[in-house]
Amino acid sequence: MDIDVLAIAAVAITVVLFVLLSYLGRKKNVDFGILTILALVFGIVIGIVFKGHVELTAVFGRIYTNLISALVIPLLFVSIISSISSLDNISKLKTIGFKSIFWLVANTFTASLLTLIIAGSLKVGQSINFTLPTDYEPKEVPSFLDTIVGLFPKNVVSHAANGEIVPFIVFTIMVGVALVYLQEREKEAAVPFKNFIDSANKLMFVVVEFVVDLTPFAVLSLIANAVSTYGAKELIPLLGVLVLSYVLCAIQMFLIDGALIRFVGGLSPIRFFRGFWPAQVVAFTSQSSVGTIPVSVKQLVSRLGVNEDIASFVAALGANLGMPACAGIWPTLLAVLAINIFDIPYSIGQYAFLIVLTLIVSIGTVGVPGTSTVTTTALFTAAGLPVEIIVLLVPISSVVDMMRTAANVTGAATAAVLVAKSEQLLDREVYDQGKSEEGLSGAVAVGESAR
Repeated sequence: MDIDVLAIAAVAITVVLFVLLSYLGRKKNVDFGILTILALVFGIVIGIVFKGHVELTAVFGRIYTNLISALVIPLLFVSIISSISSLDNISKLKTIGFKSIFWLVANTFTASLLTLIIAGSLKVGQSINFTLPTDYEPKEVPSFLDTIVGLFPKNVVSHAANGEIVPFIVFTIMVGVALVYLQEREKEAAVPFKNFIDSANKLMFVVVEFVVDLTPFAVLSLIANAVSTYGAKELIPLLGVLVLSYVLCAIQMFLIDGALIRFVGGLSPIRFFRGFWPAQVVAFTSQSSVGTIPVSVKQLVSRLGVNEDIASFVAALGANLGMPACAGIWPTLLAVLAINIFDIPYSIGQYAFLIVLTLIVSIGTVGVPGTSTVTTTALFTAAGLPVEIIVLLVPISSVVDMMRTAANVTGAATAAVLVAKSEQLLDREVYDQGKSEEGLSGAVAVGESAR
């Protein structure tokens, strides 16, 4: 059996860096966000130095991904029901639900419009000469009616096992709404189940706290693998599209969302990004909006003062509805690219309809790696564009997915803050100071560093 000396050296150095991160966190009380940034830098260095030899190092990230993924279904179940049942009445539930959906969809609209204006102005794709592949097997996209039917649960156990989040969330919302009705009509009958859910919710956040504290170690492992995997040779021909994708996501995250926080919420965007940064890093490295939910909720509650119920509800909803980058920026950018590459005549009305289609596609988008391929295929099919061109962007799609996921979770967090602020469920003292002494659910203190 051949021994990969470089792979062993990479994992040995990784372990040493893990010890260093743990020491800085436990003994020197270095801030959690700083630890995560350090891990990001360490990961880049490992990926460059040991390119092609980080398979053992990547194992740490894969284990973290499995752990964080294992939390999603039980966390969604108890947190959504607890969030909904904590509302005073059905009327309040409708108000918060409507506001959440509005801001999530509005974020997708701004992302799609922004992309259309910038990519259209730059005439992206006119200088690219591509030939469509002949061996490409397009993704099967369900019909509009099948898509609507698929949003509703059929077997919640299989939905949970297969990671089909949307129908599972619909079922969970149904249970939560039913519990609210039961509390209004027959409170004594609802109390036992309500107490169980609330207790389970606190318990899950303790478990989440344990796993989330491993984030810096996972970031080092995941980013090392990403840097090692994607080389310049595969990316150079499409470097312009890659750079533009990152720029568009950055504008959406920092300018559009920042403006919403400042002018709609009347809050400091700097405080927002400072408090939410660790969740953005996890989203960037894991490429999973759903997998980032526990971290997003933790940062929203402990660092931004968002009411726990609002944070859980909107973060979960935002991982499956809206998705400004995966359902707004990327599909629209590829659509403009295809239109310009093949010189397809497109009127202003057709461009406007393209934005409408992105909003429709954004409903029910599942927040897992690779979602953008499905949403783009659906958009291209509906708009009559050549679906085969999607395969041409495969070399950069995974790299772009890092930034797309960060933009997605930032959009959901923005919606959570705006909803909490409008409902007077935002603790301004925590938001302004960027720190909560109680932490999630009051069950555990918020760790300033990794355990």
